[in-house]
Amino acid sequence: MPQQDRAYATRESILHAAAEEFDRLGYERTSLTAVLARAGLTKGAFYFHFASKEAVARALIERQGELWAQVRETWHASGVDPLSALHGMFAESADRMAADVVLRAGVRLAADREIGYPGVPSAHVGWEKLIAGYVAEAAERGDLRAGVDPDAVARTLCGAALGARLISSATTACADFPARIREVLGHVLPCVASSSWKLSGSQNAVDGRAEP
Repeated sequence: MPQQDRAYATRESILHAAAEEFDRLGYERTSLTAVLARAGLTKGAFYFHFASKEAVARALIERQGELWAQVRETWHASGVDPLSALHGMFAESADRMAADVVLRAGVRLAADREIGYPGVPSAHVGWEKLIAGYVAEAAERGDLRAGVDPDAVARTLCGAALGARLISSATTACADFPARIREVLGHVLPCVASSSWKLSGSQNAVDGRAEP
């Protein structure tokens, strides 16, 4: 294996091992010794790639931020109607969280710092604004019931998603998070969408359902 490939593989091994510990215990309770033992690496190998445990945490936070940006851009450019795009974005995000411990750890670390480090931009506020924008677009298309407040829908979805993630993380390591998110979507969207709105066929396929 070329040296560059070995270096990349070692760095990824460190990130994955740290993610498993952070996801399980949080930042404060995770020790560098445990990360090294899980990765099967020496301190020298670790410090070649990262200056500290904090540096690994920052890398994980950055990675989850980059991934969410990709998910948002993908659904923004998907060509489906706003409510279907919103459904797809939530469902895909939950699927990724359940499958990827590196992503889960980055999300947990970012959320912990929103609470513990005043002045850090709030991801939840950003998601609320994004969702409210989708719902407002749906209203302009006539896909929303009369009198529905896009900001209220955004707060409801974000609050429910956050609660579902915390409960799922604590009880099943996020294994049932996709099902919980689809339950939230299945209850909220029909209550706010107009009677003529229908989940797009492409999103039905993404969600694992056949087009009726």
